[in-house]
Parts: sequence; structure tokens; C-alpha cells
Amino acid sequence: MKLVWSPESASKAYIDTVKSCGNFQESGVAELLSATAAGWNAKLIVEAWLYGGAIATSVGLSIAARHTGARHVCIVLDERSRAAYVKAMYESGMSAPEMVVGDAEEVMVGLVGVDFLVVDCKRKDFARVLRFARFSNKGAVLACKNAYQKSGSDAASAGFRCHGVLERGTRVVRSVFLPVGQGLDITHVGSSSGRSENPKKSPSRWIRHFDQQSGEEHVFRS
Repeated sequence: MKLVWSPESASKAYIDTVKSCGNFQESGVAELLSATAAGWNAKLIVEAWLYGGAIATSVGLSIAARHTGARHVCIVLDERSRAAYVKAMYESGMSAPEMVVGDAEEVMVGLVGVDFLVVDCKRKDFARVLRFARFSNKGAVLACKNAYQKSGSDAASAGFRCHGVLERGTRVVRSVFLPVGQGLDITHVGSSSGRSENPKKSPSRWIRHFDQQSGEEHVFRS
């Protein structure tokens, strides 16, 4: 078993997220991640949200979960963060997903089979969230937003790469760093079937993304 891409689901989620998040800060990231989660037909979507962070991505993930019938879980560090998240989702016209409060090691061990994970690099424990994640046997897609925060002002040529902190032995199929929002690193982790896939022989897919704030178009190979 491995992740299978669905262009139709990606397109529907993207359009619905554009309609819901067009006026939000970070809307470009939300649209991209919503389309990606729906396109990969994610069934367990987990996001690590930071108190005071933008809510657009969460709205986009909720929309993707609706399209794929996924379980959507948001993990936060404390009760203050949980209350702020629920309030922000309510004000955006969305219901809050399942909430889990606690530190990375404690909460991630209870979430087995994650196939889509979004982590805010501004969280102090972002690396531990990635390291302790228990991925699906069919593989997973990891997205680290605000990745420029971890590479200084000259991040355009570098940026934080999330595969660098994954547990040893994790098989990375492909990874791409995008100049979207404050930097977005997306990594595809392979299935645990034991088969060694050659990334160069894996089918590639071109994804076109429009940044609603800058008007710029980004085209990248997934």
C-alpha cells in the first residue's frame, strides 16, 4: 500500500479553501496544504498549532478532511492554546476538530497512522513533533510551515528541511522547499513495506499554486 494521488479531490479542496480563506492571513499556505491533503486522500490529518498563529491553515485542513472523510486532530501545548484555537475556528465559521493537549512525545505516541502532518516551525517543540510522529504504513506527507524562521534572513536558498530531524531509518521519497508564506517545506515519507523505491522512478506530478497576496505563481513537482 502507498499513497495515491487524486487530482479531483485536490481541486475541490483547493477551490473550497479559496472561498473560505481568501481574506485570511496565510491563505496561500492554507489553499496549498488543503489541496495536498485532499489529493493524497489523507485519513489522519494532524496539525501542531501554535498559540497566536494564523487559523487559515486549520480551516483548509478541515475542508480537506471533509472531502476525504479524514480524522482531523489539532495538538496544542496547553489549555490557553486550546481555547484560543477553538475560538478562532468558531469565528472563521468552522467547528474545531478533535483537540489534544500536551507535549510532543506524550500526544504523538497516541496518534498512530498519521498520513498528513502539518507543523508550525515557530513551536519550540516542532522537531520533537516530527521525530515522535507515528506514520501510516502506506506513507505520509509532512509539511513544515514558517520554515524561514529556522534559517535566518537568507532563507531563500536554504530554509529548514524537516527530513533532517526525522527518526533514523525514515525513508524520504522526495522533498521540496517552497517560497510560500514564511517558507514551506513538504516531505513525502515512503511506506514501511520494506520496498526500496527510487525517487527518480516515482511518478511526478506538477502542481501550480497562486499566492493570493503577492499574485505570484509557483509551479513545482511533487
